[in-house]
Amino acid sequence: MTKLNISDDWWTAPSEDSDGNTVLVTGRRALDNVINTGRYKYRIEMTWLYSPDSSGMPDYPTSRKMEQVTDALHATLKRDPVAVMTGIYTGAGERNWVFYAVTLKAFQSALNSALSDIPEQLPLSFHAEEDPTWEEYREMCQNEIAREE
Repeated sequence: MTKLNISDDWWTAPSEDSDGNTVLVTGRRALDNVINTGRYKYRIEMTWLYSPDSSGMPDYPTSRKMEQVTDALHATLKRDPVAVMTGIYTGAGERNWVFYAVTLKAFQSALNSALSDIPEQLPLSFHAEEDPTWEEYREMCQNEIAREE
């Protein structure tokens, strides 16, 4: 079986939440081949609430720990693509990572593996639902600022 080629091309753009707070949106481009498999039906949002600075962003130590989490998840899911990280939202006191997964159990196993080297307990909460048409991903992509060629 041919290994699925998953894009690692990302973009970042500022957006606003419903209260007018700045939120940085980072999205992954070119995932049509993943969507078209029909296998990644579950959208999972992983949230980390933090005490924001005056601009709504995390302090430096918190942002470094968040990047450690992101890097660990990237590495794990690159080896075993049971889920695909599609977006990261940061601002207004929270960071949200968005994934599309084959199964919730497979995602949980990959998450536990990815975070096994982080000794402290992280303030993470989760929400999952079926989203076989990738509605949230398509909505997020509308935030991308067109690249100048």
